[in-house]
Amino acid sequence: MYPTVPRAAPISGAGRKRPGRAAMAARPAPLLLLLLMAAAAPDPAQGSQGDREPLYRECLSRCERQNCSGAALRNFRARQPLYMGLTGWTCRDECKYECMWLTVRLYQQGGHRVPQFHGKWPFSRFLFFQEPASALASFLNGLASLVMLLRYRAAVPPAAPTYPTCVAFAWVSLNAWFWSTVFHTRDTALTEKLDYFCASAVVLHSVYLCCVRTLGLQRPALISVFRAFLLLFLAGHISYLSLVRFDYGYNLVANAAAGTLTVAWWLRWCLRQGRRLPHVWKCAAAVLLLQALALLELLDFPPLLWVLDAHALWHIGTIPLNVLFYSFLMDDSLYLLKANSDLFKVD
Repeated sequence: MYPTVPRAAPISGAGRKRPGRAAMAARPAPLLLLLLMAAAAPDPAQGSQGDREPLYRECLSRCERQNCSGAALRNFRARQPLYMGLTGWTCRDECKYECMWLTVRLYQQGGHRVPQFHGKWPFSRFLFFQEPASALASFLNGLASLVMLLRYRAAVPPAAPTYPTCVAFAWVSLNAWFWSTVFHTRDTALTEKLDYFCASAVVLHSVYLCCVRTLGLQRPALISVFRAFLLLFLAGHISYLSLVRFDYGYNLVANAAAGTLTVAWWLRWCLRQGRRLPHVWKCAAAVLLLQALALLELLDFPPLLWVLDAHALWHIGTIPLNVLFYSFLMDDSLYLLKANSDLFKVD
């Protein structure tokens, strides 16, 4: 199935690695943590230690010459499983994968630390899944969001004041988890951008949801202006990253700032409403646990069994937080519905 991988030159000395691109996905996280990560990340054009290695480069060049043109390429395509071809795995991709593992083995034999390649740790592929643990965790997050959305719609009447905003938030989240699953399944320039942009939409919709709940019910005009501002910001953010420069550091800082604003806003509201609204503990707990899980990104280590890395652990940890936060939204929407109904009866 795989191209023939030639042996190549010995390994050079170790160098600086950059954080994995998957670790830069836009999720609300402590601002200071993400600012430090952004500052530490070199320009993506510099690559990583593994793909800068002469061993890797020579291996890749030879593999492509021997396997990725003419009759050799036709033979590769004939032997390639259908599911690999349908998901876009090319001869060059196979060469990169095999040369990566050749480099890793020689690094380990020489007692060197495992390097990153193209900004990511080496992962053992399962079928066509490039990062199996992160892809599965993203899928399970999306599944949890879908289940809780169905529960929310079954339990909360559409007349509840925050119903449309909560349902919209669920769909935006589902879309983001879908593209996160796709990105961790097959990392390309397109799937990376879709993952990042959809995650940014979740971050900004989280700000919007918080604003609607804490201010918008009393000030509908304010919420309309704020919604327009957030949409313009998202459009500008995506346009800059798409048309000007895909700047990882800027993307981190922008999303971290919005995420931190949301966290501070929710926590302040929860502290003020805690005695009057017992269910707000769910919101506070979900927000705080999300920030604690983000600290896993500091434990940037080679994947355990070449499958489970810190980013996958982060995604695994957020699965139950979906249940907790949507449970809060459900309780809060029912409370608001009852409060409005009681107010109407008084009037």
